[in-house]
Amino acid sequence: CPTWAHPGAWDWIPTHLFRMLLLLLALYVASTEGITPNFQECLVLHSANGSTVTCYSPTVFPGSLPADTVHLSIEFSNLTQLPVAALWDVPDLVELHLSSNHLESLSSNVLLWVPRLRVLDLTGNALRSLPPGLFHASAALDTLVLKENRLHDLNTSSLQGLKALGHLDLSGNCLRSLPPQLLANLTSLRVLDLGNNLLESLPEDLLQGPLQLDRLHLEGNQLAVLGAKLLAPQGSLRYLFLNDNKVATVAAGAFQGLNQLDMLDLSNNSLASTPQGLWTSLGRPARDMGDGFDISHNPWICDSKLHDLYRWLDANRHKMFSQNETQCAGPKALKGQRLLALVGSQ
Repeated sequence: CPTWAHPGAWDWIPTHLFRMLLLLLALYVASTEGITPNFQECLVLHSANGSTVTCYSPTVFPGSLPADTVHLSIEFSNLTQLPVAALWDVPDLVELHLSSNHLESLSSNVLLWVPRLRVLDLTGNALRSLPPGLFHASAALDTLVLKENRLHDLNTSSLQGLKALGHLDLSGNCLRSLPPQLLANLTSLRVLDLGNNLLESLPEDLLQGPLQLDRLHLEGNQLAVLGAKLLAPQGSLRYLFLNDNKVATVAAGAFQGLNQLDMLDLSNNSLASTPQGLWTSLGRPARDMGDGFDISHNPWICDSKLHDLYRWLDANRHKMFSQNETQCAGPKALKGQRLLALVGSQ
């Protein structure tokens, strides 16, 4: 399983200096807003809606928290454990941010005390699994971020209890497969990110539970086949990312019903050809593909089997990304030619 970095504008700053900058910023805000440091290196901001608590550089979870805490942040720290009763005295907690720590496991009962929790961010820890029953009391949770951990396996019951979940991020883990019915009860899911895992295939029923998926990230996996049934339930899908896989085969009906699609990324795959009728439901006249599409860096064989794709490109060329990098890999006489240069000549 790869070790994931945290790209961004702050990458050039050493970790210890970054933490110091966060601390200085927190202290500055405290001095200007009338906030005073409280317990175990934590700052508390009181408001009519409840307290916001920000802790910096703890190695253990704070021993006490204000009873009206609604927002708790312990990030970029050395937290290794989350005690089972850590949240028992903050029943009104709405957001819990624990990113960039060293958590390796969680107790199945740790969230029982916070039934109103709506946001849980566990980015950049070392979690290898999710305990059974973790989310049984999390019916209000809307956003769950588990990216850049070390998750290897999930089971059918891993996400049970998340009746209101709208955003699920499992990207940057070590998942090679997913169980059937994993998302069966996530009927409110809008965003699903499974990018940058090791997935070689997906269960056909994976998306039969969500009813209003808007964005699906599958990029950076090992997927080789896109079947006809996977996307069929998702008529409202607007963004589909399949780039950086090994997709060589796409079923003729794979995109059928995706009448709302605004963006499609199939770049950096192994596509040499596509079946007749694949592109019918995409782009004009049914949809304008408002945010564009990318089919570059595939080994396209520019023969008669691509006629259907040529016609579609002709109607949608104004939304095509990486036009100069969308080239023929064969036959030999056309190798290196842009696909758009062949539109109308084949």
